[in-house]
Amino acid sequence: MKILVVDDDLYIQQLVAIHLGKEGYTVYKASDAEQALLLLEELTVDLAIVDVMMPGMDGFELTRILTQELEIPVILLTAKGQLDDKEKGFLSGSEDYMVKPFEPRELLFRVAVVLRRSERSLQENLNAGNLSINRRNFEVAIDHETLILPLKEFEILSVLAARTNMATPRSLLMEQVWGEDNEGNEMTLNTHINRIRDRLKRYGANVEIHTLRGIGYKLEAPK
Repeated sequence: MKILVVDDDLYIQQLVAIHLGKEGYTVYKASDAEQALLLLEELTVDLAIVDVMMPGMDGFELTRILTQELEIPVILLTAKGQLDDKEKGFLSGSEDYMVKPFEPRELLFRVAVVLRRSERSLQENLNAGNLSINRRNFEVAIDHETLILPLKEFEILSVLAARTNMATPRSLLMEQVWGEDNEGNEMTLNTHINRIRDRLKRYGANVEIHTLRGIGYKLEAPK
């Protein structure tokens, strides 16, 4: 997943980038709205984290452009906590709103939630190597042989397949599969991952799920 961080405070910019990078996200940085929009002429991102108070165009106006014209979800950062600022942020189209100073872990949680919302609209049919997944019918096939997977295993495999050859943070998997209440835990996730690996190997899948220590998992498939 690619995330754009827009903040004229270089310390905040770097802090956010470091924590996102540890979770496996690809991070791009901009110091103001103009620089951010120039970057977006050359690349696509899945989420933008935008500071409200910046020189030139403020974060509210940039958020309006990102959400309405470019369809990029936004989390707003601000030093202000007044209700009217929060209201203005949501009216401009932001998905979430965080007040500085903030805990990096909370930001990572909110990033995962916003990305989960946006990924719900992913295509119904996923393909990775000789693996095919139909999200509507809950079907998994390897070389046209259909597998029956328990629901949680199906959901985990679907999230990984939607991000083939990309790092998938544990936090994102937990949010996508168990929801905001996070009823699962990492031990449960590990157990499901191992069962999925066994099934893929048993049926001759040419994809593999690799553990990325300290980050999460990656489903690798032939390119």
